[in-house]
Amino acid sequence: MRVMAQMAMVMNLDKCIGCHTCSVTCKQAWTNRSGMEYVWFNNVETRPGLGYPRTYEDQEEWKGGWIRQDNGRLKLRSGGRLNRLLSIFSNPKLPSIQDYYEPWTYDYETLLNAPAQEHFPVARPRSLISGKQINIEWSANWDDDLGGSREHAAQDPMLKGIEDKVKMEFDETFMFYLPRICEHCLNPSCAAACPSGAIYKREEDGIVLVDQDKCRGWRMCVTGCPYKKVYFNHKTGKAEKCTFCYPRIEVGIPTVCAETCVGRLRYIGLMLYDADKVLEAASVEDDHDLYEAQRSVFLDPHDPEVQRAAERAGIPGDWVEAAQRSPVWRLISDYKVALPLHPEYRTMPMVWYIPPLSPVVDVIKETGSDAEDQSNLFAAIDALRIPVEYLANLFTAGDTQPVDFVLRRLAAMRSYMRDINLGRDPQESIPAAVGMSEEEMYEMYRLLAIAKYDERYVIPTAHGEEAHALEETATDCPVSGYDDELLDISGPFGEGSGRGSSTPVAVENFKMLQRRQTSDELLSGGTKRGRVNLLNWDGKGVPDGMFPDREVHMDGSSLEDSTRGDGSR
Repeated sequence: MRVMAQMAMVMNLDKCIGCHTCSVTCKQAWTNRSGMEYVWFNNVETRPGLGYPRTYEDQEEWKGGWIRQDNGRLKLRSGGRLNRLLSIFSNPKLPSIQDYYEPWTYDYETLLNAPAQEHFPVARPRSLISGKQINIEWSANWDDDLGGSREHAAQDPMLKGIEDKVKMEFDETFMFYLPRICEHCLNPSCAAACPSGAIYKREEDGIVLVDQDKCRGWRMCVTGCPYKKVYFNHKTGKAEKCTFCYPRIEVGIPTVCAETCVGRLRYIGLMLYDADKVLEAASVEDDHDLYEAQRSVFLDPHDPEVQRAAERAGIPGDWVEAAQRSPVWRLISDYKVALPLHPEYRTMPMVWYIPPLSPVVDVIKETGSDAEDQSNLFAAIDALRIPVEYLANLFTAGDTQPVDFVLRRLAAMRSYMRDINLGRDPQESIPAAVGMSEEEMYEMYRLLAIAKYDERYVIPTAHGEEAHALEETATDCPVSGYDDELLDISGPFGEGSGRGSSTPVAVENFKMLQRRQTSDELLSGGTKRGRVNLLNWDGKGVPDGMFPDREVHMDGSSLEDSTRGDGSR
């Protein structure tokens, strides 16, 4: 048994309202830079729908994840080493910008400064990539208004085989929201597909990152990731992905998307797992067994034997204590209401989901019956407007039994808690019907409904004795190196990666940012000399105040000049 620690997340889809706050804050924090205009490390998809990029779940088309061979071994769906070598200079299985969407801004200058004329001026959309006028036909959240349409939702790959069970009329279809980030898998196919070894999984917490110094822009990782959560920066020629906000995690703070979530639907915690069992679990023959196979990899942090093994593996004691209090462990292993997203990709994802129960209540209300009665809830699960088969295609490789089990537990909790909230005596038979005790059901309700901040996020901090090791890995920061020197390096990857490339498109928000950086005055008054707001820094140049002024010798040379030998520092 080789014990390792993994940061993980669970999202309760019953509480997601589709406000996209998580997407916007993540965008502002991580991808608000040139070359990343189309990138959303966190996006919220409406289901049924095509997703982002379009139909990313169709692995027959995009060749992501792993497949199990007849001999029981796993192989990348995109092919072995020879296939990648032969296509290394031209990877054909990449979503185009039309599959993501071409980002745009509006020509507000024309709208604001146009002279008097017969017709009212309009702010026409312009591409953030080319600067030319475009006709907007798709975006990351396009499905929000088209979730029930035959044109888009009917093409959802997860509807294959159950089309007759999902009604596509606007007044009859049911939609729910699916927030997505990188899964930070136990068996990441993106890392296996990378020819240069730039993608790696951190040993201390399992977060998957991209080493920007090693990345050569082959883009095999984009193909290899079945969730299409690795993106290519067309300005720097490097791959980038969600970092699980690891600088925040290291000091015990949740990710930006979790911190700003309006519905409080995200839970972050530590999981202990047996690294020796990962490959075996990912290689089980039947796709329907993958859910239970992954659960068997997780280790009980309350088990004394596991605790001793964790100590031998160098996992700190407070990390084991955090794993014992982890809300993710409780939702996945204790209450068994969280499910993985597309386990059939065999990457062993570590962002799990609690499926939505809302449609059950809607179905019962239409009949005029009591929508919270236990017997009615259980009977209505098979009559969902969005079939259990659809949820099973998302979370359990098509096996409806685990989904039905989860929905029954959630329905039982709703019925049990209604009696308590109405002042009636609770019915012991309700939790017993789903294999739970009354105490367990109440604790599950507390966690899902009214859990406090420190109950939803149990994140151990990095240790001081590990500071040197963390300092050595600081160069692996996926957003480091975006300076003038990098942009001036001549290279074949990306339209803006070489010397002499065209300058980035100047758009209104970039101009405002530039004026804000070059101005000596603050919007609220006062001066900003000697102060730099790194959140507003676009990575270009060195703003005054970022570094101390250079020391100047009597002969007029600077300290930097005196450190140079043969032309190099």
